[in-house]
Parts: sequence; structure tokens; C-alpha cells
Amino acid sequence: MTLESTAAVLRAEAAALVAALRQVPDGAWSRPTRCAPWDVRGLLGHVHVVLGWLPPMLDDAAPPSPAVTAAGYYRPDGRFAPATNARRVALGRDRAREHPSPAHQLAAFDAHVAAVVARCLREPADRVVRTRHGDAMLVADFLTTRVLEVAVHGLDLADALAVEPWLTDDAAAHLRPLWLDDPAVRRRWAGTPSASCAR
Repeated sequence: MTLESTAAVLRAEAAALVAALRQVPDGAWSRPTRCAPWDVRGLLGHVHVVLGWLPPMLDDAAPPSPAVTAAGYYRPDGRFAPATNARRVALGRDRAREHPSPAHQLAAFDAHVAAVVARCLREPADRVVRTRHGDAMLVADFLTTRVLEVAVHGLDLADALAVEPWLTDDAAAHLRPLWLDDPAVRRRWAGTPSASCAR
């Protein structure tokens, strides 16, 4: 898919998440998720953080060529190390604590998604970025990994809140080649408890 279409999928999936969470009473935001030790607020904080990696990557100089696809981004290496995961957990919790209420957190998340998408759409389709893990990727491929973050953690949040999942058809279709049709990714994710929680 193109950068524009991937950005549209991300925006729509995030909008579905925001719409669903606006219906959740404040007391439910402290419920635990399967992405322990995050509760609902902490997990949304994590999704906010991982979308925030994009603008600084776009501000940096572009690598000469991409070396990793969206599927390759999820290879098992130091990005899944205990110290990396501990920092991931802390950043998500810290982001949640920045907001005085769930409503404030949701509004900030919604505005953040809009800003990230707008920033990406100012880039050429062949723009290459370097991730915090050192991968050189097309920005559209990295944006696909952010669609996965919003979509899969949306499933985690729906599970924690005991509500119907809101995964959009467009996000499911966009992620199918990454999630189901790539044997390497399927092997990595199959049978792994809380596999969606460490990126």
C-alpha cells in the first residue's frame, strides 16, 4: 500500500479506538490488561509513545536505502530484551501519568495521531527512516508497524474492558500480509502469550 493509504488506515483505526474508549467509564481505566504490568491507561500510554517515535525519525537525515521491511522489523533481537521491555513499560506508564483524566488522555492521543499522520504525509513516498532499533525502512513500512500497534493493542484493550473489539476491516486487510501471510512472522507470533505487548 502507498504511504497515503497506510496513513489513512492508521488514522481510521486510531479513530475507532478513541470512539470505543470514550464509552468506557473512568473506573474501568485501571483494569489490568494481558500486557502486564500495564493497566488500560498505561497500555494506551504505550501506544501514544510508539507513535511518537515517527516525528524525530523524520527530522533526522534519511538513510540511503531501506534494508528492513515491516515483517523484518519484528525479528527477535535486543528490541525484545528485558531492559528494553522495562523501559517500554516505564514510558507507557509515564505517558499515562501526564494526563489528569482518561478524557484528557484520549484527547491528547487523538491529537497526537493527527499530528503524526500529517507529518508523514509531508514526506515523499520513497522516504527512508532509521528506527530507534537501527533499521532503515521506508516510512510507509514503518507506518504499517504503527497500524499493527494500534490494531493489536486495541484488541488487548477490548479484552481488558470486556467489550467487542473495534478492529476495522481496513486495518485487518492491511495487516493480513504482515500478520498471517508471512510464515516467519506467523511462527514468531504463534503461541506466544502477550506477544503483542513487546515492541
